[in-house]
Amino acid sequence: MSHPPNAPDIDHLATPLAWLDDDGILRGCNSAFARWLDTSPRKLTGLPLERIDAQAPHLSSLVERMCDPDVAPVHVRRATIGLLPGVERLADLWLSRVEHGVLLEAHPLDDFPAANSHALPDALHAALQGLAHEVRNPLAGMRGAAQLLARRSEDADARRYIEVILHECDRLAGLVDRLLNPTRPGSPLSTNVHEALERVRLLAQAQAGDSMTLHRDYDPSLPEVHGNPDRLAQALWNLVRNAMEAGAHNLTLRTRAEHHALIGERSTKLALRIEIEDDGQGVSEALGERIFLPLISGRAEGTGLGLTLVQQVAHEHGGALSYRSRPGQTVFVLRIPVE
Repeated sequence: MSHPPNAPDIDHLATPLAWLDDDGILRGCNSAFARWLDTSPRKLTGLPLERIDAQAPHLSSLVERMCDPDVAPVHVRRATIGLLPGVERLADLWLSRVEHGVLLEAHPLDDFPAANSHALPDALHAALQGLAHEVRNPLAGMRGAAQLLARRSEDADARRYIEVILHECDRLAGLVDRLLNPTRPGSPLSTNVHEALERVRLLAQAQAGDSMTLHRDYDPSLPEVHGNPDRLAQALWNLVRNAMEAGAHNLTLRTRAEHHALIGERSTKLALRIEIEDDGQGVSEALGERIFLPLISGRAEGTGLGLTLVQQVAHEHGGALSYRSRPGQTVFVLRIPVE
């Protein structure tokens, strides 16, 4: 596999990724991208983007626009990609400016074998089963203890925190199940973003204690959206946790309605805007938009996967993630269209 200069080694990631130079030539891809198109990275390297774009030259024209280093990531909905006519794949694409070119990220929409045809090796599967067993046992004990506390406690605040413990135990148990049995996300549910935010706020309050003050600035008139409430809560928690780790003393959770919002290339009549604002150290200029790439972190101990997950959840909900930052004020904005 060929990497652009200074690119992280992300060949092990399941998301199909490819790199293009400013002329729209494929300079490399990860294994998932090649498997998705039923070919090899070697055969893709050096091809012009028009060669795999069924609606050529649409994608090539977008890559030309990406030559501007300040351009925002571009979302292409329901693009058709393939090497051979009749053997084509449908996906939502994200084009992002990176050093030395453009990163193409594909989120497949059709049922092709790339995501499931490569089963986990037996040894790894056995290891995951053992891990699941070790995780489930203490989770069950924690849940049982929380249920006993709930029966004995008459304090309203204590019961709210107990509910958070119970919910997080159930969410972690679900994560373990999905790790062992990966499937496509289920049908979207009617989701109240304020309920997800309140779960996150209680978690942050319990973890930060008196070291941070949390403020709520909600628009109570906002409608519900179709989505996955657990995934949405996980994404919001990652943003809040990043603010805590950046040394924030004040954090604001804000919601607003945004009319005629532009999300990628798509204009929507109404979108929910969720803002996580903090007064921490901010995002360094050196990171820029690279902060959304996998394994890129502003902290030596960071994994660089938190914002990647948030962006993935945004894409799952048809939305987008952006930010603005300066020392003392950083705001991450998650926009989700209201269908």
